[in-house]
Amino acid sequence: MVKSGLLGAKLIHSYSPKIHSLLGEYPYELFEKSAEEVEDFILRGPFTGINVTIPYKKTVLPFMTKLSETARRTGSVNTVIRLPDGGLFGDNTDVYGFTETVKVSGIDVRGKKTLVLGSGGASVSVIDALKTLGADPIINVSRKGEDNYENIGRHSDAKVIVNATPVGMYPDNGPSPVDLEMFEGCIGVFDLIYNPARTGLLLQAEKLGIPSMNGLYMLVAQAVRSSELFTGEKIDDSVTEKVVKELDYSMKNIALIGMPGCGKSLIAKKIRSFTGREIADVDSEIEKKTGRRPSEIIEADGEEAFRKVETDVLREISAKSGLVISTGGGVVTRKENYALLRQNSNIVLIDRPLDLLSSKGRPLSKSKGVKALYEERWRLYQEFADIVIKNDGYRAGFVAGEIIRRVKGDAKC
Repeated sequence: MVKSGLLGAKLIHSYSPKIHSLLGEYPYELFEKSAEEVEDFILRGPFTGINVTIPYKKTVLPFMTKLSETARRTGSVNTVIRLPDGGLFGDNTDVYGFTETVKVSGIDVRGKKTLVLGSGGASVSVIDALKTLGADPIINVSRKGEDNYENIGRHSDAKVIVNATPVGMYPDNGPSPVDLEMFEGCIGVFDLIYNPARTGLLLQAEKLGIPSMNGLYMLVAQAVRSSELFTGEKIDDSVTEKVVKELDYSMKNIALIGMPGCGKSLIAKKIRSFTGREIADVDSEIEKKTGRRPSEIIEADGEEAFRKVETDVLREISAKSGLVISTGGGVVTRKENYALLRQNSNIVLIDRPLDLLSSKGRPLSKSKGVKALYEERWRLYQEFADIVIKNDGYRAGFVAGEIIRRVKGDAKC
């Protein structure tokens, strides 16, 4: 019987149990161990096969009685199989995971100058995969190496950038390890981070029109190869894409935008009832934070003061995963809010006819008029939205169901 799991130091945010539950019917547990506990666990732990993550991919190497050629080349092990004689076989499926990521991305790295950012275990696997794929030359950039962030300008002719650092990873969303505008000829960007779905680096790549991909496909592909080693059974290639889409849907927020009175709050409640997702209502969170309703802040301090508070609250909410986010009608009036929502959400515009919009309890709708407010914001709503859903007087449950269907169909890694 297969007994598997994940060995690491801090595993609270791991998606591995979810992934392996979609790959096979075998137990998969999380084993958080200190450095002092690793040797005893790896030699005598209750597993037939196990994955290894930060910071133990090199730590377990001396305890292996047999290594795959990939693990030997990289000096890094992320999958361990207990052999019939009690020995341990170590493999590195991260190389396979990144190789498959590059293949499905459509980004041709062969003969391209490629920068790999980071000096940890992930970078070793990435470099090994890139060599096999024909990238040339491959430059490893680190904080203290010969090629570092102080002199990275000398590699401004790089065509492909791979981020193998934790810069921009949840909960420290936003920062980027490099400015892509430095690399005018860049044709592709990979970021091994998958939470958030779009890091600061990937958001900039999108803005500049550079093809890019996050680390979710790599995470799933390496798990598929690990699962095959655990069970001895081949998994069809189509399963990887299916699991990636399922994870992408469950991890990303569904962020609702639209005019005041378009039904966002009620629709959010229906989505919660269908999916079990928690609701994060931006206006409600503002009231919790300030002790005042949005209308009170606008009337007392002005719209600009309110917008600043709104952005601060949105920054906290949008960094999280798997929520239904109900935004205020004017969230689109600040450009910085787009990146905050875009980083981890499918943004859905609720389009409701003007004659069905209520201005009750909404000071801006009253003072400016619903029609003027609509004309001022409509272009911005469209620029923010990934999906547009009509709400022409349908029941909220019907609209919510349509949103879920569209988000599942449009989910991308």
